[in-house]
Amino acid sequence: MNTYTKFLFFTGKGGVGKTSLASATAVKLADEGKKVLLISTDPASNLSDVLEMNVGERILKHPELEQLSAINIDPESAGEEYKNRAVSSLGMLATAEYKAKVREQLSGACTVEIASFDEFTRFISGEANPENYDHIVFDTAPTGHTLRLLELPEAWSSFLDHSEGASCIGPSSSLKTNHLRYKQVVETLKDKEQTTFILVARPEVTSLKEANRTSEELMELQLENQLLYINGVFEAVASTDTFANQLQEKANASIAQLPATLQKLVHFTFPLLSYNVLGLDKLRSVFSVEKRASIATNSSNTITTTDLENHHLEELINDLEKDGKGLIMTMGKGGVGKTVSASAIALMLAERGHKVLLTTTDPAAHLTDFTSQIDKLPDTLTVERIDPKVETEAYIEKVMLQKGVGKTEEQKKLIREDLNSPCTEEVAVFHAFSKAIMGAKRQYVVMDTAPTGHTLLLLDTTGAYHNEVVKHSNIDVSKLSTPYKMIQNKSLTKVILVTLPETTPIREAQSLQSDLERAGITPYAWIMNQELMTNNTITDPILLQRKESQYTLFSNFKTTEDKPIYTIPYILNEKVLAELHQNQSVVK
Repeated sequence: MNTYTKFLFFTGKGGVGKTSLASATAVKLADEGKKVLLISTDPASNLSDVLEMNVGERILKHPELEQLSAINIDPESAGEEYKNRAVSSLGMLATAEYKAKVREQLSGACTVEIASFDEFTRFISGEANPENYDHIVFDTAPTGHTLRLLELPEAWSSFLDHSEGASCIGPSSSLKTNHLRYKQVVETLKDKEQTTFILVARPEVTSLKEANRTSEELMELQLENQLLYINGVFEAVASTDTFANQLQEKANASIAQLPATLQKLVHFTFPLLSYNVLGLDKLRSVFSVEKRASIATNSSNTITTTDLENHHLEELINDLEKDGKGLIMTMGKGGVGKTVSASAIALMLAERGHKVLLTTTDPAAHLTDFTSQIDKLPDTLTVERIDPKVETEAYIEKVMLQKGVGKTEEQKKLIREDLNSPCTEEVAVFHAFSKAIMGAKRQYVVMDTAPTGHTLLLLDTTGAYHNEVVKHSNIDVSKLSTPYKMIQNKSLTKVILVTLPETTPIREAQSLQSDLERAGITPYAWIMNQELMTNNTITDPILLQRKESQYTLFSNFKTTEDKPIYTIPYILNEKVLAELHQNQSVVK
């Protein structure tokens, strides 16, 4: 890519390498003398690790590369600042009681979303930029939530055109002062001379299908200036390594059969590396063959796998089966394998005769990509998806049936317009989420959650709902059975943290564990996905280095964690769930 527009958006499913490629691009441009700002809009951002600097809520220059600055848009902090701006806009005549009421209205997860969005638009419009940057690079949240963010300018512009008074995101009078900015952002995002969307994917069928869906949805939003970056393309070094050759063939076949929409895009490939991309030197190696060669090291290949015994997935199922029912939630950063883990757990429980509901709260998740790999699913397994758009439509119709009784057509129209606020989606998803949780009293409910940051926001909504129930109920708090109380109930709910045997995913999963425990939710076990440690056929030097690195991390991890750890091996077959199902001993 010879020319870069001012605004560069890196988007894609979690775990495909958006942060690495966004950061490497920012470093490349800064090395060329351009003034660059790198922004993360991902609540689970690991920019600090990748850049090896403290990336916080204020713009900071890189200590070793002055042309590069970075900032992380923290949702909670953005929400607090947004509330302060909304309350201050009420003016001197507003009473303290009214200000307090508005502040309370702005306490939901919807406010956090609009606040993050509002901050995002301020950088594009230039209001939040203290310097005139040549390029602003956005390292975005995983696909589904990025699409939601990019839909918001149109959604809020339309909503503000028809709203009066106060809404769940503040007084519309203050919001309308931002209306012009939102419209300007829409035009900037559509302008091919100013904005480029870089779709990041792995050389895998499911990842490329996801990128294809993203491309199509961006096209529908008239965001048409797109590139495709395919990351982690493996090239075998040892010609006698069967596994390495198959891994290379798999990558090449996936790239050769790009989905139709992606075929129209210019694409670039980036190699699978033997090391984590952390620090300026390794970021520069992304675009430099010479630097990659100087960083590579040899492996001693002295791994023993005896201490990996009894960590296979079937041991986890034996343990979960003792309860006979309950809620099982897979949580973690995007791309670590939450969906396949949830699907495997649900399938194995159902095959043992248990009634199981498999569902997801992730807008970008497609459970059927995995469950369709099985020729015949057990009759005891039901597969659903909490689709935000479907749930929102159903919720609006339900409210209209309740509130529309006895109203005139004009009054019904006003009710429906009020419900067209993007905040309605938050409420609708929460209701579906709660309904699924309540089902765990009668059967197994296996829930594949959205990536870390967005799951925490949903749990915040669940906690806020619980507090409202407590505030307005005469029932003994200990006897209340809200969704939040059910998630906190260790005898009913089992939270499984899913990660990869890599430094940053493990650190982020441990941070998630700390966040959950502060909320009174204790994780039950860990799943470490895509491990190479038990593969004794590997001779390729790159794969050996990755295998050795994984083993060191796993060994250290075992000494710090008191919860059970289960593993899923790296499976070459695109039909991962089918492979696990066919030979469960493969995960020993």
